[in-house]
Amino acid sequence: MPFPKEPFPLHPIGPFARSSRTVAPANCIVVKSSGEFTSLQAAVNSIGSSTTPTCIFLNPGTYNERVEIKVKAPLTLYGSTTDTGSYKKNTVVIQNTLGSQDAGSLDASSTVNLRSNDFAAYNIEFVNGYTAGQVVALTANGNKTGFYGCSFKSYQDTLYVKASWMYFSNCYIEGAVDYIFGNGHAWIATITSNGPGYITTSSRTESTDTSRYIIDHSTITSTGTRDLTNKVYLGRPWRVHARVMYQYSTLTNLVRPEGYSPMAEGATPVFQEFGNTSAGADTSQRKYFTPSTKALTKQDLWGADFKWYDTSY
Repeated sequence: MPFPKEPFPLHPIGPFARSSRTVAPANCIVVKSSGEFTSLQAAVNSIGSSTTPTCIFLNPGTYNERVEIKVKAPLTLYGSTTDTGSYKKNTVVIQNTLGSQDAGSLDASSTVNLRSNDFAAYNIEFVNGYTAGQVVALTANGNKTGFYGCSFKSYQDTLYVKASWMYFSNCYIEGAVDYIFGNGHAWIATITSNGPGYITTSSRTESTDTSRYIIDHSTITSTGTRDLTNKVYLGRPWRVHARVMYQYSTLTNLVRPEGYSPMAEGATPVFQEFGNTSAGADTSQRKYFTPSTKALTKQDLWGADFKWYDTSY
């Protein structure tokens, strides 16, 4: 089901029509430090079993909480910002500090655990500040979920693209070890390493599975706190049929010449690259490399119903 346009505009502003959004759109639930809803979880809980399209606007601030989102209604979250087209001026942070060992599972460690379909988030920063083991900032386990001008920060297992269709546009994803992982159909933007390790860890298990990651027009860079020259792998296969495409991206000298590293025993992954530039784009020493003669499109990823996302981004 595509995102509905009523009773409020779900996709009012794209990156080429940049503007401020410092006031809640009409009919949105409002979250702020003093008011009826002081946490995102309380606002989500207020939706109950409703199926009416709903939006939540978060005023500037750091919200220290762990959030479970499982609603029937199509839901859009808006963070207050002076630049809707970028993550760089976001003022809303959803933050928690919890590792999977203490939480009992990856999903349970997530700062935000999303289990709803037809979901969008704009200009919000998702952070898991735990410093050891698997620490998930966001688990995305819903169909047709879009993130626009958002950022995701952790160290290991930052972004769990667990299943179904996902779109990350003008977003920032930071981590070190396996920090984009899962079995989703994901279109992904800017990537930043904060330590040596592996960017992607696809868990595609069957050769007939249509899932893959497409890293498009991205830049592989570092936070600048450590020298990561030749210390970052583009990925490794968590499951035997892992599938990832890097296209039209800037692969800097952080990327190791072999590109990919072993993980699952007997893996036959499809790791492709097309049209990339910079020092890490040389494919002559790649491991597991599958040549590609063309870039992939959103229709390749999602099929005929590929225009479900906010096309203004």
